[in-house]
Amino acid sequence: MVGADLSAAALGKAARGRYLPVLATCCRGRTLSIPNLITLARILLVPVVVWAIASNQMLVAFVLFAAAGVSDAVDGFLAKRFGMASELGAYLDPLADKVLIVSIFVSLGIVEALPRWLVILVVSRDLLIVGGVMFSWILGKPVSVKPHPVSKVNTAVQLLLVGLVLAALGFRFDAGWARTVITAAVTVLTLLSVAVYLREWVRHMGGNGIKR
Repeated sequence: MVGADLSAAALGKAARGRYLPVLATCCRGRTLSIPNLITLARILLVPVVVWAIASNQMLVAFVLFAAAGVSDAVDGFLAKRFGMASELGAYLDPLADKVLIVSIFVSLGIVEALPRWLVILVVSRDLLIVGGVMFSWILGKPVSVKPHPVSKVNTAVQLLLVGLVLAALGFRFDAGWARTVITAAVTVLTLLSVAVYLREWVRHMGGNGIKR
């Protein structure tokens, strides 16, 4: 039996080594690769998270939020490790993160688990960026928005705040000073990212392009 188990394990390892690269090769030429499908599943998970928050099922909301985080890590790993990265994925992944963050922020604001001024600040920042991009297209000088390092840190801290709030509500503990500190960090980083994007947008619209 031990020999059979070892043989099965060896065959399984060989199969993974043989067929996973083939699967990755097949997915490269397709519009929807496995990472893209995982990202789409994360987007479809958003309404369920919103429902859980609205129904005061905070533990369920936290588990779903954690699952979304794991799926984000998995699709990123697959895209890099097996060469499944695609142009569609480059747009879908940040879109999924943004839809998740904004939806949860708004939901937590409605149930008064987050201060509404913070929710307004976070949502307004995203609307400002989208509006700026659309306005640049209308004026015939389309701006290409690429994630700035400040924006990446801001997104990470926003996710940290959401995770902490959901965990505190789900497991019924007092986040205390940690919540206060992270809320302050989200506020500062959101304002800073607005300033960065506004500066680059003005530079782009007033010149030949954005210098990076």
